[in-house]
Amino acid sequence: MPSKSSYFWRALLKAGVTKDKSIDVLREKIIKDTRPLKPPKDVQITSTKVAGIPGEWLTPTSLLARNKIMIYLHGGGYVVGSPATHRSLVARLAKSCSIRALSLDYRLAPEHPFPAALEDSLAVYHEITNHGIPPENIILAGDSAGAGLALATLISLRDNHRPLPKMALCISPWTDLALTGESIKTCADIDPYISYESLTLNAHYLGKPELNNDPRSPLISPLYADFTGLPPLLIHVGTDEVLLSDSTRLAEQANNAGVDVTLKIWDDMWHDFHMWAPYLPEANQAIEEISGFVRKHWNR
Repeated sequence: MPSKSSYFWRALLKAGVTKDKSIDVLREKIIKDTRPLKPPKDVQITSTKVAGIPGEWLTPTSLLARNKIMIYLHGGGYVVGSPATHRSLVARLAKSCSIRALSLDYRLAPEHPFPAALEDSLAVYHEITNHGIPPENIILAGDSAGAGLALATLISLRDNHRPLPKMALCISPWTDLALTGESIKTCADIDPYISYESLTLNAHYLGKPELNNDPRSPLISPLYADFTGLPPLLIHVGTDEVLLSDSTRLAEQANNAGVDVTLKIWDDMWHDFHMWAPYLPEANQAIEEISGFVRKHWNR
């Protein structure tokens, strides 16, 4: 049974849906939506730049492993969002996993279409691994478009014969910018947070037609990649979200490629529901399950 809190948040999010798809409006909306979400007081937040890319370190006071980190890539359809809008979620993940998290402010479209975001993610990963943090001590994580970007980063690293991180965490991943998933239609009226119309923001990430960026390119839509050789993946998704099919197809193809993949489908949950911790019990439970996955794979 869904929690009582979930009914409140579902109604609130549904009421806040806007048909205005202008970039400025959407960027302001995500700031407004996430303003009430505060990080735990026992997580220290420090602005930084890594490889010239701005971001912030989130360090729990209960830190157990200083030489292990999470690189986090925020969601927002590649056009909105920042470390500030996702600060509460990333701080809670860092605290639950008892590690430092580096949340990146990668470049956004339409000002910076593909491959700008991927270039930023790769630059930071290379900088981190070249200066003292071995790949086996790194988690790559993200939500929504950020999870898709994390997968694209893994694929690029593997294809270029670079060492891969220990594992990857994918919250409500957007893996198919060609928009072929069945749930885009079947969940269109029940996901209170995003809609099919919001997914058409993919045009901004693809850029101008003369760039000839194919939405089925594996580095744009990881669903179309070969997953052979990727590290363990954790995928969280809700039954009610328009990107459910992006997760289920990802898990199936990764499993077929021999990847150690764990798919958790949360009943009655919507896109990116983890964002609403600590007010949503299901989000709190999901974050705890993520920390369990992390500990399990680091203890192997």
